[in-house]
Amino acid sequence: MALLRTYLPPAIAYAAEHLFPEKRRHRARMVEHYRQFIRRGDLVFDVGANLGERTKVFRMLGARVIAIEPTSYCVNYLKGLFAGDDDVVVVPKALGEKEGTGEISVNEKLPVLSTMSDKWATESRFSKDQRWERKETITITTLDALTAQYGTPAFCKIDVEGFELPVLRGLSSPIPMISFEFLYEFMKDSAACMERLNAIGQARFNFNIGEQMDFHLPAWTSHAEVLLAIENLNDPKVWGDIYVKTA
Repeated sequence: MALLRTYLPPAIAYAAEHLFPEKRRHRARMVEHYRQFIRRGDLVFDVGANLGERTKVFRMLGARVIAIEPTSYCVNYLKGLFAGDDDVVVVPKALGEKEGTGEISVNEKLPVLSTMSDKWATESRFSKDQRWERKETITITTLDALTAQYGTPAFCKIDVEGFELPVLRGLSSPIPMISFEFLYEFMKDSAACMERLNAIGQARFNFNIGEQMDFHLPAWTSHAEVLLAIENLNDPKVWGDIYVKTA
């Protein structure tokens, strides 16, 4: 896939990748999953848009998307992929607790693993066999600033490789639906994220495992029940997305 992106324009590379049946099936599963809470015309924030896989799905559902991505490689790819699409705005920034500047550690082999979290780069499951070759200076804004500029989204997806809590500390008012990535080894950080969102609004929770695109629990529940359910999986390699629905 990386070779396709090296030698082909983004739109052609994306189309070529999705000639593979497995990629098309997974995209179809994502569309059906996100259809539960995204309607045509909705505003969606894709925080950590990376190479635009989720943004593409959100656009297939008719959403207007603010794609937030700080790394220069991914920003250039996103701008090429969505050139001419007025319903996608690429914001070349990171999100954090407050506005300013910072650094992101860039994994040039796997851009999806670029991170602003030193702990994530040194203590996560990826730290043993991945390298972050360089750092980029980036501009940081906040979820509050984005909602002030673009409006409150119906859905906000956050995938920022261990920097979820600072992102959520930059939010002070409820968003109807949020998802953020979790890793088993950093469940204390995930618990802090859920507590933060509970403090902002009356929240209920569920989660997906990996890329399964199915909620693991039969009903929305408390953050304590979600933590217990993940702990009971007893799988140190488990990861996925925690979903948060606010009243």
